[in-house]
Amino acid sequence: MQIRKLQAGENPPLELLLEADPQKELVEAYLFRGECFIAEIDGKVAGVYVLLPTRPSTIELVNIAIAEEEQGKGYGKKLIADAIQKAKEKKCRIMEVGTGNSSIGQLAMYQKCGFRITGVDKDFFVKHYSEPIVENGIPCTDMIRLSIDLG
Repeated sequence: MQIRKLQAGENPPLELLLEADPQKELVEAYLFRGECFIAEIDGKVAGVYVLLPTRPSTIELVNIAIAEEEQGKGYGKKLIADAIQKAKEKKCRIMEVGTGNSSIGQLAMYQKCGFRITGVDKDFFVKHYSEPIVENGIPCTDMIRLSIDLG
């Protein structure tokens, strides 16, 4: 798997980004302000993530997605490790991420990668998303905030 920064003028894999975050307006807004990285296997997009500086020495992983046919192969963890390395290269001390209360697999993966739960943004998805989200039979209402100290 090769991971590279999206080049100026290159279209981001919007369909894949929308798999992780279905609110197109939010995705377009953080793509404009952040940095998008593409993971490719044999020249085909297999994954994507977006980093967004939020405060001094802090960066947020605002989107991460793996193509459905490539899921379950450990690529999510590889993308997170790459994002952490990129954040360290930028001299960031903290990386944050937020995910839905119903995103059970993602919550487990982030914690396996060293992130710790730091808070809950109650009703985030109710306030900011036009359509209800249901995952694993659970309504997605709250954003679970996690962070990792990059030391």
